[in-house]
Amino acid sequence: MNILTLFVVIPVVMLLFLWLARNLNQVRAVMVAGSSCLLALSVWLTFYFVQQRNAGVTDTMLLTYSVEWFAPLNIHYAIGVDGISVVMLLLSSIIVFTGTFASWQLKPLTKEYFLWFTLLSTGVYGFFISIDLFTMFMFYEVALIPMYLLIGVWGSGAKEYSAMKLTLMLMGGSALLILGILGIYFFSGAQTMNIIEIANLHNIPVEIQKIFFPFIFIGFGVLGAMFPFHTWSPDGHASAPTAVSMLHAGVLMKLGGYGCFRVAMYLLPEAAQELAWIFLILTTISVVYGALSACVQTDLKYINAYSSVSHCGLVLFALLMMTQTACSGAILQMLSHGLMTALFFALIGMIYGRTHTRDVRRLGGLMKIMPFLAVGYLIAGLANLGLPGFSGFTAEMTIFVGSFENNDVFHRVCTIIACTSIVVTAVYILRVAGKILMGKVSDPHYEHLTDATWDERVAVACLIFCVAGLGATPFIFKPIIDNALVPILSVINPAVAAL
Repeated sequence: MNILTLFVVIPVVMLLFLWLARNLNQVRAVMVAGSSCLLALSVWLTFYFVQQRNAGVTDTMLLTYSVEWFAPLNIHYAIGVDGISVVMLLLSSIIVFTGTFASWQLKPLTKEYFLWFTLLSTGVYGFFISIDLFTMFMFYEVALIPMYLLIGVWGSGAKEYSAMKLTLMLMGGSALLILGILGIYFFSGAQTMNIIEIANLHNIPVEIQKIFFPFIFIGFGVLGAMFPFHTWSPDGHASAPTAVSMLHAGVLMKLGGYGCFRVAMYLLPEAAQELAWIFLILTTISVVYGALSACVQTDLKYINAYSSVSHCGLVLFALLMMTQTACSGAILQMLSHGLMTALFFALIGMIYGRTHTRDVRRLGGLMKIMPFLAVGYLIAGLANLGLPGFSGFTAEMTIFVGSFENNDVFHRVCTIIACTSIVVTAVYILRVAGKILMGKVSDPHYEHLTDATWDERVAVACLIFCVAGLGATPFIFKPIIDNALVPILSVINPAVAAL
């Protein structure tokens, strides 16, 4: 068995054992064992990948495997990883592991909740290892469908409305995707849906590319919360249970940026060059609009949700700049935002579980009552606004430096406008942190609340370690990412890739 297949097999085995579990302790044991195995596997894969590259292995994809699945349409179960896939698998494993502990006390229907949570993670892992268009799309759908029940059953607030809105908008994006994928397959002249083989053929007429590029980019862009297709995201985040928000914002939204780069831009490069300016305007709006919207929110989850719109917009913004530095920053931003927003949502869920409110106006003085959670929230906020030493600074600086490498007026104006989001982010992060953490305790009932439990401390400590670790040692991940960018950028933007 190919080692990558374990990323799908382990969650499937977890589903079986969860179904057989008879009590809460057995359910927890299955989740901890399974998520730990996935985390260990992703760490091993990262070291193995680095070792192979250092040994001089130059294949575009490593650990490739392909077996015919549906002959009439040349669909294969084809898998493989490059540097981008490896770091996304590592991110996913961290979020699933910490999400398990963040959901430790979840009730009711704990077993059913973890069944759907594990199915969601199965789709995420399968998506990142797939190099066949149809297989990738299938795993993409597996990742989306459980969101409806996870929010609709275990969510809060207007959960039915949020779940339905999210599902309808993402299914709309999926409809565009399947049209784009079929267009690529039938017009590429390839006898396969393998992404690498289609890219090597480079056979799709430019006029056809222009037709199908918007289908693919918008289809994935909906999941990446690109303006004006972002409206499902804040409602979905606000209503989702804690670990679902963590996985949703931390990993699921990254499928959007990954798909835009790996499929839309890589397989339709001439159309990407000609139409990028349209989507660059939309992503610039996403970056600034998301930050400004976060400033006027009073619900902690909505603040972080709109912040995610801004930061995920920054990923697509950087990819459309098509320089090596900017694209490297985009992947780092995917890693950074995944960790930061998972930490934020975990802490918000823990605070809400004690105070039973997410209204900023009703919170205050939490530093005195729950110092561990308060310090964690402050660290997450500082990372989010780009404080040097944390992951946010490394990613955003790389993006803006790389974006400014384009020496034309349009790209530089967009870069300057997007840079204003840094200031706006600092405003809402510091305002909220000061209001809810400092000063007098706003409600006498809060005086009797407890700080984080051991399971919550495990989740928060792991995420803080990762956020600080990525900020302090970006040189570990950047070579892995840059190595994967070279073959893709040589197709998308040969002039820049040759520099």
